Amino acid sequence: MNARPAQATAFAPASVGNVGVGYDLLGHVIEGPGDRVTARRIEQPGVRIAAISGTVTDLPLAAEDNTAGRAVISLLEAHDRKLGVELHIEKGIPLGSGLGGSAASATAAVVAVNALLKRPLPHKALYPHALAGESVASGSLHGDNVGPQLLGGLVLATPDRLVPIPVPAGLHAAVIHPHLRINTRDARRVLDRHYDIDTIVAQQTHLSLVLAGCFRDDLGLIRAGLSDVLVEPHRMALIPGFEAVQQAALKHGAMGASISGAGPSVFAWFDARPRAEAAAGHMKQAFIAQGIEADALVSPVDAPGARLIDDENSEQQAP
Repeated sequence: MNARPAQATAFAPASVGNVGVGYDLLGHVIEGPGDRVTARRIEQPGVRIAAISGTVTDLPLAAEDNTAGRAVISLLEAHDRKLGVELHIEKGIPLGSGLGGSAASATAAVVAVNALLKRPLPHKALYPHALAGESVASGSLHGDNVGPQLLGGLVLATPDRLVPIPVPAGLHAAVIHPHLRINTRDARRVLDRHYDIDTIVAQQTHLSLVLAGCFRDDLGLIRAGLSDVLVEPHRMALIPGFEAVQQAALKHGAMGASISGAGPSVFAWFDARPRAEAAAGHMKQAFIAQGIEADALVSPVDAPGARLIDDENSEQQAP
């Protein structure tokens, strides 16, 4: 029997939460940016955060108050109370970007520490622990970021299960990240209001069309449904230039475009990568026209999720 490793490093990708029509339920990963967490065994049981580096460093070092730390506490309480770990968190996703940055730290942390357990768990089994960590930042338990980050691709994340959703071939996302920051709790606060039943039914219809389109490989159904009538109208005012960016996407062939997570990033789906790449430039320019610098990302919707990284930085397959 091989000895358990003394150290493991994991990477978790950025993500698009909500996907417009699936508030707190639907999300997909983005190829490119992500967070890394290195977990090292220590003698004293419990969780210690040794360092935070990268795009964000002013995060709590107290494990209980940190998304990565809280996630690992939950994992160890359930599976190995005697294990002690020290975490080094390397942030590659800006906080308050709408790209799942808080969730990615939690996801990468549980994947890294899972490799140190006597009997590592499948990624699906890590879900409640990553969820517990992400709630430190959001104030609630919703898995639309940690779910796809754990499994990759497009995932329907309920409070107690993850359902991978088939992705039609060629489906790509253009994601534009303006250099702005929106606190997730603030973005949730603007949704604290009454919603009429007709709006709720319309949103349910759109989510159903998108999911049916994915399962039936029918881009027409996805195009018919990819429109957020419930959340977007109340959050769009938080994002200067949002309507111009959305219209740039739709004008250049998007199947739909909306807010990524809590914002301020904006995503759009396209039926092919070349169309997504062409539109991404126009979407970025729409933010720049408002005096806001922005970064553009293009990714397959069916991108890979969290994975271990070995000492030579090569990726290992997820269990």
